Amino acid sequence: MDKKKHTEQHSAMPAGDVPQPETEPAAVPPADSTAPSGERLQELEAALAAKEAEAAANWDKFVRERADLENYRRRVQKEKEELLKYGNESLLLEILPVLDNMERALAHSDEESQNAVIEGVRMTHTMLLGALKKFGVAPIETGRGTVFNPDFHQAMCQVESDDLPANVVVEELQRGYLLNERLLRPAMVSVTK
Repeated sequence: MDKKKHTEQHSAMPAGDVPQPETEPAAVPPADSTAPSGERLQELEAALAAKEAEAAANWDKFVRERADLENYRRRVQKEKEELLKYGNESLLLEILPVLDNMERALAHSDEESQNAVIEGVRMTHTMLLGALKKFGVAPIETGRGTVFNPDFHQAMCQVESDDLPANVVVEELQRGYLLNERLLRPAMVSVTK
C-alpha cells in the first residue's frame, strides 16, 4: 500500500516537476584567519605603492638610457662621416707646401735657369718624400740587380740579359710604396728571363 501511495503522489505532480530536497539556510562562512586586517591591508598597499614607484623609476631610467644610446650612435656616425671627409687634412697640409714650391719653380723657369729648376724639383721631391714618410709611406727600394719578389714587384716585361741571372730586376719602370710596412702600390719592373 505504501507503494501505491507513493505512485499516486508522483502521478498527481505535473510532468517535469521533480521534488527538491529540503535545504537548510546557507551558512555565513566563518571569518578567514588569513584575510588581511585593516593594518595589514595598509602595509600591503604601501608596499604596492613603493613597487609601483620603483617600476616607474626603472622605466624612466630605461627611457633615458635608450635616448643616450641613440644620441651616442648619432654622434659616432657623425664623427665617422667627418673622419672620412676630413681625415686627410693633415696629409694635405703637408703636401701643399710641395705644390707651392713646384709652382714657384715653374714660374721662374726659363732657358737660363734650367739647372736651378732641376735643383728645385729635386728639393721638392725630397720634401714630398719627407711629408709622405710622416704618414708611414716609404718607397720600395728596387734597383738594377734586385731579386724579383712578387709580393712587392709587378713584372711588366721580361728581357734577356747576359750579365744578370734569371728573375732579377733589370729596370724600375714605376716606384712602389709601402704604407706602414704594408704594400700600398707594387713597383713596376722589367725582369730577366
